[in-house]
Amino acid sequence: MTLNAQQEELCSSSQWDFSDLRALFFNCTLKKSPQRSHTEGLMQISREIMEKNNVSVELLRPVDFELAFGVQPDMTEHGWDRDDWPQLYEKVQQADILVIGSPIWLGEKSSVCTQLVERLYSNSAELNDDGQYAYYGKVGGCLITGNEDGAKHCAMNILYSLQHIGYLIPPQADAGWLGEAGPGPSYLDEGSGGPENDFTNRNTTFMTWNLLHLARILKDAGGIPAHGNQRSKWEAGCRFDFENPEHR
Repeated sequence: MTLNAQQEELCSSSQWDFSDLRALFFNCTLKKSPQRSHTEGLMQISREIMEKNNVSVELLRPVDFELAFGVQPDMTEHGWDRDDWPQLYEKVQQADILVIGSPIWLGEKSSVCTQLVERLYSNSAELNDDGQYAYYGKVGGCLITGNEDGAKHCAMNILYSLQHIGYLIPPQADAGWLGEAGPGPSYLDEGSGGPENDFTNRNTTFMTWNLLHLARILKDAGGIPAHGNQRSKWEAGCRFDFENPEHR
């Protein structure tokens, strides 16, 4: 994917050092690699902006892995023969920035995306070294593609879920592209107008830079101050031995 002139100029004129940041992109397409993914086509814009700013970036498709269903950190402890989630969670923990991409199906994010959010949720009761929830100090955003209405609905769902488990969401942390309603051309199809769409390019660019800036601020500040938000310091009198992660 080639950035447009405005995107290139923003990268070349940047005065910030992002070289110690890591970003993880999850493309929640239903297609296994190496099949072409329109969602990944849009995600590549954000990825390339970050790479041009020396951010370490990795893009993965959850559908390429064997992920068990469930809301426990390792579902092999709950009857499943295999669960690749623990190895993906290690990558999540190493990343300062998380970007989730999803196509739209029947007005909703993909089933793969729902499963990813559930698995992120399964680790949300874990604590960092300051006794805060494990995702504190990380930032999140999302990108959506489709040929039907629902981009803002999907983004609202994903971004709410991320902030609920501890991610910080910067301003304008989502972008999307919607083609002609129905069976029209998708984002990467010839003549779709997707890669050239100014509205989508602008919002994707803003999202990416806002993620970078907020991640930079958090990194320099040592995360969110650990006062008034430490699970390890809170004695609410509730039962913490329940398996449901909501009892955090």
